[in-house]
Amino acid sequence: MAKENKVLIFDTTLRDGEQAPGASMNQREKMEVAQALERLGVDIIEAGFPVVSKGDFESVQMVAHKIKNCSVGALARSITKDIDAAGEALKGAKRPRIHVFLATSKIHMEHKLRKSPDEIVQIAVDSVKHARKYVDDVEFSPEDASRSEKTFLYRVLEAVIKAGASTVNIPDTVGYAVPEQYGKLILDIRNNVSNISKAVISAHCHDDLGMSVANSLAAVKNGARQIECTINGIGERAGNCSLEEVVMALRTRQDYFGVLTGINSSEICRASRLVSKYTGFAVPPNKAIVGGNAFRHESGIHQDGVLKEPTTYEIMRPEDVGFTGIGLVLGKHSGRAALKDRLKKLGIDLGDKELLRAFDRFKDLCDKKKEVFDEDLIAIVDDEVQEVRDIWTMDGFVVTSGTGIKPKVEVRLKSSGKIQKKAATGDGPIDACYLAIDEITGMKGKLLNYGIQSVTQGKDALGEVRVRVNFDGEKVMGIGASTDVIEASVKAYLNAVNKACFSKKTKTKVKDIDFGLQP
Repeated sequence: MAKENKVLIFDTTLRDGEQAPGASMNQREKMEVAQALERLGVDIIEAGFPVVSKGDFESVQMVAHKIKNCSVGALARSITKDIDAAGEALKGAKRPRIHVFLATSKIHMEHKLRKSPDEIVQIAVDSVKHARKYVDDVEFSPEDASRSEKTFLYRVLEAVIKAGASTVNIPDTVGYAVPEQYGKLILDIRNNVSNISKAVISAHCHDDLGMSVANSLAAVKNGARQIECTINGIGERAGNCSLEEVVMALRTRQDYFGVLTGINSSEICRASRLVSKYTGFAVPPNKAIVGGNAFRHESGIHQDGVLKEPTTYEIMRPEDVGFTGIGLVLGKHSGRAALKDRLKKLGIDLGDKELLRAFDRFKDLCDKKKEVFDEDLIAIVDDEVQEVRDIWTMDGFVVTSGTGIKPKVEVRLKSSGKIQKKAATGDGPIDACYLAIDEITGMKGKLLNYGIQSVTQGKDALGEVRVRVNFDGEKVMGIGASTDVIEASVKAYLNAVNKACFSKKTKTKVKDIDFGLQP
């Protein structure tokens, strides 16, 4: 693939994506996402912001050591200690990149940085030169570029390229731009920065006005050759440019854009599910590319057309993005080998012990449901195969509830081979169960979010519950699945309790730092 015809995909799910409120992931989860991004074939993984905390530093360090087929990047403000932290965290990376940013818009320079234009240029140059002491691959972002004065922006870009930046990123930090304007900005940069041929132009767009993908595509059409994006479009505020949408737009409309990416698109849905699982952000059914309804047709006219010729109403094939749909896959007479084979086709590889647990759950589900779908299998694995599972486990519960009756429950939990039980009452059976769990475990949780959705269709469908709970300032996400919504709710809360117990041993404190907006 010719260099001028390839668009690099810079994934920032682990950095900008994780900044979405409530999207925090632990180190094991970050590593799994990084490996999913490597399978996906992204060119650069921005693994984190090392100066923020010890945990962020260690996460970047871990990804840098284990990922070999992608560049691994770390974010830094144009401050020596930030760049030093990024450089140290990236030691051992096969292809390290330091991403330095500094605001260049008038509003930021005057009100946030309180620096003159000359000072900003000097700081930018010095930061790039300092980063080059650690790595050969330095990216520079003039934060809030879409609201920066153009001639000053050209001056900054020319200076940082001369100082050694090999990529210059043009952030639409607050999602203010519109496609025609943003595309012209990229074209103007190409025409007015004398040494721009020595650097790759990158697009980093936020979705505050719902135009991040459109703006990124406009940038490509005008010469940008790197797009910064996240899985499922997660990120600050309204989120970032969605990786799956921009990649499939470039692929589906190659006739118009004339470029390619190195993305293995069949891994898209697998990566989407993983990020949704670990962040707790459910993918809306109408989400382009990865939503549950993306390849479903309700209209009789559409159904008839698709049956006769799929391209009548489908501009891409479901299998192109790894979409499994809702297909009947297994029944009560299916064996462990059949389950293992089906899970592999879904991109799920389990060890022997994990497979045994999942198989037991599968058999239990077959007794409750007439039909078992791919989505059921995914939910079973998500629910059953957890990082922390041996601190507290559910032994059982009894609920008494009804119209005009104050709900009462008895919950039994097992820990270290011993069973403890507690009765409680609450506003509802789920509230009562959570109060009982708090009493048994000694973990006083404040429920921040509770969500439940049907995994498949029908009255016997699995219900998947996701909760976010605050335990003494530690916000954790829990997930649970069952055909019984109260049982799913108990499992989800208990999963959060176990994560919080585990986190107490490894918790790191975030430094007191002014992050600014960041690109």
